[in-house]
Amino acid sequence: MKIKCVVCGKDSLDKDAIGLNKKLLSKNITEFYCLDCFAFYLDCTVEDLQDKIEQFKEEGCSLFK
Repeated sequence: MKIKCVVCGKDSLDKDAIGLNKKLLSKNITEFYCLDCFAFYLDCTVEDLQDKIEQFKEEGCSLFK
């Protein structure tokens, strides 16, 4: 199943982008942002989001396995 960005329509979001959406918004969401649109929505940079993804992976978060 391909998951598309709700804003720009980019398809095939990777598991890290999906995991980050679930971690920061809700595990039960059905619409997802690509990292570019999510960074704009959260008023941060894509690099900030990638750093958070790495942090959550190091913490062993199950959404990033």
